Amino acid sequence: MFDMRTACRGLLVFCAISCSAIALGQPVQGSPPPERNSLTLGLGGGIAPEYEGSGDYGFQPGGVIQGKVDGFDFQVRGTNIYVDLIRDSADSKVNLILGPVAQLRFERTSRSDLHDPRIASLGTRETAVELGGYIGIGKKGFLIPPASLTFDLAFVHDVAGAHDSFILTPGVALSSPVSQRTFARLGVSTDYVGSGYGRTYFDVPVPTAPVAPPAYATRGSGFKSVGSTLLLTHDLGGEPRKGWGLFGLGGYKRLLGQYARSPIVRGAGDADQFLAVAGIAYSF
Repeated sequence: MFDMRTACRGLLVFCAISCSAIALGQPVQGSPPPERNSLTLGLGGGIAPEYEGSGDYGFQPGGVIQGKVDGFDFQVRGTNIYVDLIRDSADSKVNLILGPVAQLRFERTSRSDLHDPRIASLGTRETAVELGGYIGIGKKGFLIPPASLTFDLAFVHDVAGAHDSFILTPGVALSSPVSQRTFARLGVSTDYVGSGYGRTYFDVPVPTAPVAPPAYATRGSGFKSVGSTLLLTHDLGGEPRKGWGLFGLGGYKRLLGQYARSPIVRGAGDADQFLAVAGIAYSF
């Protein structure tokens, strides 16, 4: 049965699968130019923390929808949607990225998510509705002709009052085919969050239960985490960017500073967060 724990862990898996779906749609050397209309559907599963900072992991199935309509890219990552409003020509060496982002955050929103009694004693959180946008630039032919380097920056703010704060995420990714059918992507990103985010997900009030963690308060905004992902995809079809493909992804995130020092992480969880995902996608 679906519950909020499933949704929380699923967000990580959905995001990882979406990166894989995007990679499966990348052109390789000698392939035809990208089409103006396309669609990729991905399905797989992975191992992810039950919530941010948790030391408990579980298996989570997930999926993704990613495509292009009349040259405009879109990505549906579980409960998130990204739309790129800039159309780049097929022969352009520079890709510009600009568009809106909308997402839901199911972070500790249900008691069934919280197996650790110390975290359960802190109660649940409301669902966050985060709206914003992202901007970026990509350079084709970085180091070698088929490779590309992309810088992007996403900003979202909670408009539902769950944490009533923002998340700013800069990132960089190096992508390249390693053969006619195999693609690799290495990405690094960091999250800078507002004070409300820290208070909502990492602060601990004065204990009211024997099992509750000790009181703790974050101070202001700051860099919450830094992480990296390595993705490999393999096209199973004879036609580039068409048909079936396989993917595997490994990810690591390290919680930083005042967020890693929270008893929610240091005492009840782990600052080192890992992710592993594998699955299959179909493009047409």
